[in-house]
Order: sequence, then structure tokens, then C-alpha cells
Amino acid sequence: MWRPLDVATALGASLARMGAGLRATEPENRPKKRLELYEFESCPYCRKVREAFTELDLEAAIYPCPKGGKRFRSKVKKMGGKEQFPYLVDPNTGKSMYESDDIVRYLFATYGGREPGMLLAGPIATVSSQMTSVWRPFSGTKAQPSKAPKKPLELWSFEASPFSRIARETLCELEIPYVLHNVGKGSPSRDAFVRRSGKMMVPYLADPNTGRSMFESADIKRYLLKTYGA
Repeated sequence: MWRPLDVATALGASLARMGAGLRATEPENRPKKRLELYEFESCPYCRKVREAFTELDLEAAIYPCPKGGKRFRSKVKKMGGKEQFPYLVDPNTGKSMYESDDIVRYLFATYGGREPGMLLAGPIATVSSQMTSVWRPFSGTKAQPSKAPKKPLELWSFEASPFSRIARETLCELEIPYVLHNVGKGSPSRDAFVRRSGKMMVPYLADPNTGRSMFESADIKRYLLKTYGA
């Protein structure tokens, strides 16, 4: 996609969600073990869950399940009985579940100690998120041929960041598993991120398989396609 159009539509998608997935607060309880989320980027229901992760300042192991993907979709069917997304696995409580509203309410009840806002759960959230998908209907939807990394990559991001969206879409299409570190505005995790990266800027990708780290969504996209694209 032409770069200016790529950025403009990514920004439009962020604005359509009216600030959901922008800010973070310290969760009441932090999980000891990393949560696992099976999803794909353009899915409006998955988006609500990713926004909840940002707002609760939670990390997650992301397993991309784009349409036509062969790496993780069958695993979800084996675990839960059907290929439906999002699908959350919480090794801290032994809980696993489908349905975005159920997942969002579970995350807020278990780790947030509060109720989710109307932009994250309920009919208004669902309709708004569905409308947001119109901005980028094909990006982060279908799997592309790719080589699987030996180790999951790491991405520092927050859901409302339009540039982070471009990086996540590429990771999704290539079915590359990654650890999502959320650093939304106000996040207590930002200080540690700045100490590592040198500045507060997202997206930031670290690849333990090659030792490469980088900012800039265009550079990240180019690197992922060159390194893991078939």
C-alpha cells in the first residue's frame, strides 16, 4: 500500500475508536504468568480485547490466526472446539474462553478491579469496532506464506497507535507469534521501556532470533517481510 494512504487509513481506524486502547492504568493485580491471546488484527472483536490489554497495562503472548492460517488456528479448535476468535488462555487461573465481551469483563474483573467502559464491552463497543474495520478491511486479515521464527518476537505497542497497527498487521499476516508489551499513555511500564529503547516511541520491535531491534513501522514491515516472508 502507498505509504501516505497506509498511515492515513491506520490513523482513521484509531480515531474511529474514540480513544479506546490509548491510555493505561496500573492493574489491581498483575498476572504472574503471561496471558495468551489467539486472534487476528482486523477482527473487530479481537480489537476490543487488545484495547482492554492496553488499558489494563497487561502483556500477552500473541498467536496470530489470520484467515487461511495454518500455524495456530487448528490449535484453537483443538483447545476450545471451534475456530473462533478471539480466544483467551489464562495459565494463572486455568480459564480459557471465547467471546470478546466475556474476555474483556473477565480481564477487568480479574486484573483491573473495575468495570470496563462502554467502548470496550457491550453493543456500542461492538458496533464501533466493526465500523473501525472498514478503514482497513484487508490488512491483517489473510495469511501470507512465511517462515516461522524459532523464538517469538517482541513488540512494544499500544492499541490506538496507528503506526503500531501497521506493524501488528504484518506480524499477523505472516503468522509470527510475539510478546506484546503494552505502553499506553500513562502506563507504568513506560519507564522500563525507555531504559531499554532510549526513547518513548512505538512501535518498537525486538527479534531475539537475529538480534535486531528497530523503531518505525515502515522499517519493521520491510524487515519482517524480508526476514520471514516466503
